Amino acid sequence: MDNKAIAGILYETADLLEIDAQDSFRIRSYRNAAQAIEALPQQIADLISEPKKVLDIPGIGKGMLANLQEIFKEGRLTVHADLLKKYHPSMLDLLKIQGLGPKTIALIWSAYKVSDVEGVEKLAREGKVRVLPRLGEKQEQKLLKAIEDYRRIAGRFLLDTAENQAQKIIEHLGDFPGVEKVTPAGSLRRGRETVGDLDVLVTGKACTIAAQREKLIEHIIKLPGLMEVIARGENKVSFRMRGGMQVDVRLLPPDSFGAAMQYFTGSKAHNVALRQRALKMGYTLSEYSLARLDNEKVVAAKTEEEIYAKLKLDYIPPELRENLGEIDAAEEHTLPALISQPDLQGDVHMHTVETDGRNTIEEMAEAAKARGYRYMAITDHSKNLAFANGLDDKRAVEHIGRIRGANEKITGIKIFAGVEVDILADGTLDLSDSVLEQMDVVIASVHSHFNQSSAEMTDRLLRAVENPNTSLIGHPTGRLLLRRDAYQFDLDAILKAAVKHKVAMELNAYPDRLDLCDRHLRLAKQHGVKVVINTDSHHTSHLEKIRYGILQARRAWLTPADVLNTLPAAKFAKAMKHAWS
Repeated sequence: MDNKAIAGILYETADLLEIDAQDSFRIRSYRNAAQAIEALPQQIADLISEPKKVLDIPGIGKGMLANLQEIFKEGRLTVHADLLKKYHPSMLDLLKIQGLGPKTIALIWSAYKVSDVEGVEKLAREGKVRVLPRLGEKQEQKLLKAIEDYRRIAGRFLLDTAENQAQKIIEHLGDFPGVEKVTPAGSLRRGRETVGDLDVLVTGKACTIAAQREKLIEHIIKLPGLMEVIARGENKVSFRMRGGMQVDVRLLPPDSFGAAMQYFTGSKAHNVALRQRALKMGYTLSEYSLARLDNEKVVAAKTEEEIYAKLKLDYIPPELRENLGEIDAAEEHTLPALISQPDLQGDVHMHTVETDGRNTIEEMAEAAKARGYRYMAITDHSKNLAFANGLDDKRAVEHIGRIRGANEKITGIKIFAGVEVDILADGTLDLSDSVLEQMDVVIASVHSHFNQSSAEMTDRLLRAVENPNTSLIGHPTGRLLLRRDAYQFDLDAILKAAVKHKVAMELNAYPDRLDLCDRHLRLAKQHGVKVVINTDSHHTSHLEKIRYGILQARRAWLTPADVLNTLPAAKFAKAMKHAWS
């Protein structure tokens, strides 16, 4: 099991212990251990054989070490399994509903012995939730809305979750004799912000001989974490993983792998348009090949490139395959030269131990330097985010001094002094202008009062854009994928103001945000608004998540010219002070 899976078990155990009204210190110990393991730069599996190294991890004591050893030895944690047996696994689904925390779930369980979403919804519709202590009619209606939202997003997974699962399958099949390629397809390959079912294509000699195919399928269903085989055929096996994700693995001969990659990558709309084009040109396009209509002779199948070429199209990157004009552009040779990860020269949204980050200025700088960046920025929180130990004016000025000192000490990378300053409810910024004007990068973000009306939120954001110290608006819609919808505001009005004041919009690459999304990024480009792609890193290990932002930028047809942090350091610094070229 990887760190994320281990942390998930510990978090679930803490929540179940809270439902079970256990000691708060014990509950906190599980959550602290989960957070520590999530933040580890290396896999806990690599350390578990050396207990002293595990005990050196802050938040891990002897009791938790024993728990971790049990997980790796038995594949389960007894306390976790016992609590699931007591309350039923459906209790974990209740914890996914926004606003329904362990204490409220415990209250409902104590009164009605209900532990599933359907049961809680029925209680709420019958008015039986409002009569419980600390609840009421308003909370009951919010709960019904939250259940509705939960159902809408159920069965979807974040990009990094799907990518991690795909990587485990790749590793599991990598050494199997006769397997040459294992490639994710579908919405993961297109970089969609969330993924439903995971499609994985496998090719090689092992896929062409019946006896070897059968052995390969037997090997596939031994994948760690596989909970249920849904279907099993000659060339396909479908199964469900722990956590609920359905995976479809298809075994393909090398001669038709390109056609299958094109077909199973999609999207459906892109494929329909491409098939219609093929028919007009006298071909038929399927998951097996591009073939002539008159004599069924295969003209392309091994690679996607040759299929698009036979259809007289430039190769269309997977991220663009949404039937949004990419086929016409490929025919006219006007597809954009999409941004790629090497184009970025810096990441300018990251936090340190000064607020809620896990690493020092120097550690973040060295990690950014190791990625080949020419510059980066430290942008810790401002004081309105009290739970993150945000900076007031005095601490912010002192922090600027420390950042400047680190910049002088560390060679090979420029360290900008910045801040992620809260946009308060009335649109003012959370630090004094006299402090903000000393910053190289000022990211203005909304972290509170999400329930304002659209008009109020628009006015609030407009005031922040108009502040002469604002460099860019951080995670502009405030959404948290699969957890919280975007707040309502007039994006068009904000983008028009951003052009006027030369304030950039952030593409926050962290996989639970991806904010702005691809649709809004296209709108920003149409308005002429520049974008900055950042990770919002709270740990050195988070810097690698920049690739999810790159995927969204590519889906939005963005080029390096649309993104400010492709600029060299000096030009980027000017852009942050409203001097766009």
